[in-house]
Amino acid sequence: MAETALAQVMAELAELEDPKTREVNERHGDDHGVNLSKLRALAKRLKTQQELAGQLWKTDDTAARLLAILICRPKAFERDELDAMLREARTPKVHDWLVNYVVKKSPHSEELRLAWSADPDPVVASAGWALTTERVAKKPDGLDLTALLDVIEAEMKDAPDRLQWAMNHCLAQIGIEHAEHRTRAIDIGERLGVLKDYPTPPGCTSPFAPIWINEMVRRQHAE
Repeated sequence: MAETALAQVMAELAELEDPKTREVNERHGDDHGVNLSKLRALAKRLKTQQELAGQLWKTDDTAARLLAILICRPKAFERDELDAMLREARTPKVHDWLVNYVVKKSPHSEELRLAWSADPDPVVASAGWALTTERVAKKPDGLDLTALLDVIEAEMKDAPDRLQWAMNHCLAQIGIEHAEHRTRAIDIGERLGVLKDYPTPPGCTSPFAPIWINEMVRRQHAE
């Protein structure tokens, strides 16, 4: 029964494959051509199925793994399973969804945050920083924000892309959420100039930390 279900779902994913969608996704490092709204609709129909999610993940197919993330039970994974899955996540979208939709809801998230932040692999370390950013925003008690700013100041400028992006997000979040660190966060952003020239579409906020911080604080005060 389970094998039939997997074959049926893989066939359905193959039908959803669109060459133009794949072309756009591949520019961002994601090797699949499934429209994400259609993928979410399929996940909604399948509902939560932990066993099927595990089988989909093992296919190593990007669209199948994204679907697995949407139908899995985040709290059902052991710490070591999540660690292995993160290291197997080859594409940016799978990596991001795994961290945001699964690891953040896991009872092991704090333990993994600490382990990943210190990992020599910059992509793994970026996941640790993403979890740290989440804590900065939602559960800052116990975090040493000054020490985080010290690390960002020393390492962000020369960090590889994915890690740099995650550190920059953390920098912005500290500046947005914690007024007592805002001046220093903006100053670090100004001096390092990371993502200063990032092309930002009209109506979107620049990821350059000083602009990002000031814009989000302005919105908070406008509410």
